[in-house]
Amino acid sequence: MSQLDVLLNYAERFYTRQFRTRNSVEADILTRFQSILQTYFDSDKEKIITAKEIATELGMSTHYLGDLLRNLTGMNTQQHIHAYLIERAKSLLLTTNLTINEIAFSLGFEYPQYFSRLFKSKTGQTPVEFRNMN
Repeated sequence: MSQLDVLLNYAERFYTRQFRTRNSVEADILTRFQSILQTYFDSDKEKIITAKEIATELGMSTHYLGDLLRNLTGMNTQQHIHAYLIERAKSLLLTTNLTINEIAFSLGFEYPQYFSRLFKSKTGQTPVEFRNMN
């Protein structure tokens, strides 16, 4: 059993070390990741982009992308997507007269209620409260 423990320990150390030794590659991947998000949300979309779609476009597994982002920023892929959605929603709430439903659909949400729940969980306010306070 101890040989298996040693092997697993080495494998884990090797996997973790790759995140510390590839700073320039990681910065490039983070830039490409952010570019993919921006390009996606600047285009007409019918649904929210998934972590798997981003990972595929970057040529890596979903799990690896999540680990990489978590090591670089402290947030996983889904958290990055949600943060980007919330920032776009805040911008739309403050700069347009679109209804909450129209904003939700424009961001790719199929159900506006899910958008409102996500917005409230991330900001502590409903979209309507946020708009009225600002």
